[in-house]
Amino acid sequence: MREFKIPLPIVRAVLDPLYRVTLNVHVPIVVQRALLDAFSRLQLLPDGTVVQHLQLGGRPAERVIADTAIPGSRTRAVPPERAAGAILYLHGGGYVVGSIATHRSLVARLAQETSCAVYSLDYRLAPEHPFPAGLDDAEAAFLDLVGNVGYRPEQICIAGDSAGGGLALALAQRLIERHELTPAALGLIAPWSDPTEIPSKDRDLVINRTWSQACAAHYLGDAASTEAGYAPLRGNLIGLPPTYVQVDVSELLHNQCSTLVSSLRGAGVHVRFTETRGLWHVAQLQAALVTEAATALSELAEFLREAIQPVSIDDLR
Repeated sequence: MREFKIPLPIVRAVLDPLYRVTLNVHVPIVVQRALLDAFSRLQLLPDGTVVQHLQLGGRPAERVIADTAIPGSRTRAVPPERAAGAILYLHGGGYVVGSIATHRSLVARLAQETSCAVYSLDYRLAPEHPFPAGLDDAEAAFLDLVGNVGYRPEQICIAGDSAGGGLALALAQRLIERHELTPAALGLIAPWSDPTEIPSKDRDLVINRTWSQACAAHYLGDAASTEAGYAPLRGNLIGLPPTYVQVDVSELLHNQCSTLVSSLRGAGVHVRFTETRGLWHVAQLQAALVTEAATALSELAEFLREAIQPVSIDDLR
């Protein structure tokens, strides 16, 4: 594994000014995107990562697999050619920034720890493509995995972080409502499930209230905030698959995530909820550098793998 661990205070000291400058309403969105893509080149991919470029639902995507399992991984995953399912991953970034590139390291680690193919989608972003463009793209991608790639719905987990986590939740709701298809599970890292909610704090290490409100407005566009899918926390949660929510207690989205978990449990959904302390918004992006972030991502991978339940060909004999 090409990685090395850095103490939390050092990583925080580096990330704080980086995010203050990048995720800033005074910086043009095109510049924010370029800076995040440039910084992503510093993130390490696990050894054995294989990235395949393809189209999914009419959008660019990557299929990320690993030809070896992480030594000592808690998942005890099987080789990818014997895995019985896949993960559709939706990146975060306030529906405005972020890309396949910014999240490739996180996705690659998920692929390595689950030994499943992880499909990372380049869904359309606001303000050029406001709601429901991203949700439409995610829906088309899932249906493509079922209709053309050959997976069954119950073989596919949907995962995402921040806005991508909210999009994953909205996608599951739409799949159930429109197509009567239920994915295997949802893996949500600090999901932004209600963009209409105004954060109670000014900022955390990564995001700030002014920037997030601007992103929410860009994403909404000319639509009504009451439209199904824009704020999935306020939508129908009954019938959703097993869901894992991870968030740090220091995040702007902590209270919203706690509300989501309570609402899911009230709707009869099986939920696992982990609250870390000392990390930051989507610290899993730095899993190759931070031990605590790697542990959180490993726990998410284990949850998703168990939901898909890959089997070995040898086990079927």
